[in-house]
Amino acid sequence: MRVFNFAAGPAALPLEVLEQARDEMTDWRGSGMSVMEISHRSEAFAAVAAEAEADLRELLSIPANYKVLFLQGGASAQFSAVPLNLAHAGSRVDYVNTGAWSAKALGEAGRYCSVHVAADAAASDYTSVPPQSTWRPTPGAAYLHYTPNETIGGVEFAFVPQVDAPLVADMSSTILSRPIDVSRFGLIYAGAQKNIGPAGLCLVIVREDLTGHARADTPRVWDYKSVADAGSMLNTPPTFGWYVAGLVFKWLKRQGGLSAVAERNRAKAQLLYRTIDDSGFYRNPVAADSRSWMNVPFMLADPRLGARFVREAAQAGLANLEGHRSAGGMRASIYNAMPLEGVRALSDFMREFARRHG
Repeated sequence: MRVFNFAAGPAALPLEVLEQARDEMTDWRGSGMSVMEISHRSEAFAAVAAEAEADLRELLSIPANYKVLFLQGGASAQFSAVPLNLAHAGSRVDYVNTGAWSAKALGEAGRYCSVHVAADAAASDYTSVPPQSTWRPTPGAAYLHYTPNETIGGVEFAFVPQVDAPLVADMSSTILSRPIDVSRFGLIYAGAQKNIGPAGLCLVIVREDLTGHARADTPRVWDYKSVADAGSMLNTPPTFGWYVAGLVFKWLKRQGGLSAVAERNRAKAQLLYRTIDDSGFYRNPVAADSRSWMNVPFMLADPRLGARFVREAAQAGLANLEGHRSAGGMRASIYNAMPLEGVRALSDFMREFARRHG
């Protein structure tokens, strides 16, 4: 029996996608082979790759002057690849620090260039996004990096920053959850294991004029222009992840596209936050204007009940609700693949648990 999986990543995938991958696992399109067994240089896989990119471009309305790269290494590899491609040694780059993942990104960038923290949410203990009026960006910065959604802290930007420098965004836990205007960004990157597909794949969407400037010592597999020129096949790509991502893109199109998906995601988040706020038993620590649609952390009135909550939730078919080890409490990740009925089941369970233990 499948459960409602609230894991932050690797996260739930749409059941339709899993079933199609299962049905094609040993005999993909009548080839007598798994898609994992065919050459990435073959015409068959080239068609898979091209179709996946075309569907992604359609979903996000990606302009023609942007390259789409399917890479290995996850989003964390991009913490290094971004400065190596976009900033010369000694360049000043701006970062906005709103939590654990933006802190990791800026820490890695500091190995390659001079990092200036243009804004920091420390004053709110990383429970809100600093108003852009308080930011102090560097004139002439090579780029400004931010994390639109902090997976661990559940803090999300309600706006796209307006800056002079190229805007770089780690969208790992929010990409494809709603429409975005790609043209406002210089570069977007996202690990796959939340809203795209299996772990191990990373998407990079980069404006073409920002490629071709990598430092001479940048490994070719992280040089955006080299990878783009090779159609993301400079070396053997994560073919199975790419294939599953393509299935997810098809599924999103069948759902009505990102506008329809956004409405469902909004409804799921509103239901869960309403359950928390109305309870008197649970508490979400994030400022109301910075609450994430995708990752909802919450605390119990009595922290000693945490283990019981997790155990009883699992018995009710609600899995992976433990908070991140650095934050404690609980966390429900409600990505695209989580149906509204799953959030309703969690809401019902939370109300009953509060009634029994409040």
